[in-house]
Amino acid sequence: MKILVVEPLEAPAVKEIDGSLEAMQKEVGGYIQALFPFEEPVALICNEEGKLHGLPLNRTLRDDNGEIYDIVCGTFFLCSAPPEEENFGSLSDEQIEHFTGMYRNPEVFL
Repeated sequence: MKILVVEPLEAPAVKEIDGSLEAMQKEVGGYIQALFPFEEPVALICNEEGKLHGLPLNRTLRDDNGEIYDIVCGTFFLCSAPPEEENFGSLSDEQIEHFTGMYRNPEVFL
């Protein structure tokens, strides 16, 4: 499964994982949580307990008006989440290009 990994203070990186629960948990360092903040069928997979464990602030999530409504803590990754499928899948090359641009610049929080 081709994913886009976003680590705090780093540019996004494409990575191949086997798609198992264990592989996904390894990427985020714990239990996974799937968020669906995009209009297209792409999931943001993060550490479910990232905030509780004090993982570093990574990137903001913004609403349609550009207002921050949440901050993802710790490493997360993006993958395909087709509505007709039960499992996550690989991102397309177009999705990788789009989301690499979206998360290209690390955010610093004060």
